[in-house]
Amino acid sequence: MSHLLSLRGVRKTYPAPSRGTGRDRRPPEPPAGPRVVLDGIDLDVDRHRCVVLVGASGSGKSTLLRVVNLLDDVDDGEILLDGQDVADPRLDANAVRARMGMVFQAYNLFPHMRVLDNVTLASRLVHRRSKEDAEVAAVAMLRRVGLGHKATAYPDQLSGGEQQRAAIARALVNEPELLLLDEVTSALDPELVGEVLDLLADLRAEGRTMLVATHEMGFARRVADEVCFLHDGRVHERGTPEQVLGDPQRTRTQEFLRRLTS
Repeated sequence: MSHLLSLRGVRKTYPAPSRGTGRDRRPPEPPAGPRVVLDGIDLDVDRHRCVVLVGASGSGKSTLLRVVNLLDDVDDGEILLDGQDVADPRLDANAVRARMGMVFQAYNLFPHMRVLDNVTLASRLVHRRSKEDAEVAAVAMLRRVGLGHKATAYPDQLSGGEQQRAAIARALVNEPELLLLDEVTSALDPELVGEVLDLLADLRAEGRTMLVATHEMGFARRVADEVCFLHDGRVHERGTPEQVLGDPQRTRTQEFLRRLTS
């Protein structure tokens, strides 16, 4: 099975925050070094497979998705999409992003636009579809996610779960090769989480290629072909859900899962 996405030695750091002297006139503290967020990540995602990223807050899950989608530059390493290093700054980042769909923690819907217009925006501006073709595809996708009756509504007329499903429809409408999902249930009320997770499970069953960051361990067990536990910017342990979540071998993984159940 060929890899659609491969990361090789991906490294990402953020500069340390500056430290002023404040008003107490004490000398400034020595500057801290840069903060390493991704520390040599190696990762493969095969076509029609779902890889789930788990780990504590700050482990690098969201940053990993952002560098794959070229929203953040990498300091070192390769990001190979179908064999091409898309981290090469000479490439057109927008053209690369057009091959992916990303759904964020927040819904990021434009509040002044109808749901239909939110879903068709990228189709018209990036993929250069006609308004008519874009709307036909958007209505079909909204029906697919259970929102066909909400096409003319505005985001503030939708529940949180409906807004997130609209965001997923927006990511899917242009048939991306790779779907990136970043903690898509973290902003939802508990009673709305299930409807979004059920939709993602359906997408997985359809054979969508997915890279998912989540804190929902039950969902990871349900949909993942491979689970990667991230710690300190590295893939600390990887394997099937049964291996990583059911019988972890590394102490850090065991501690992380123990905290979730305590």
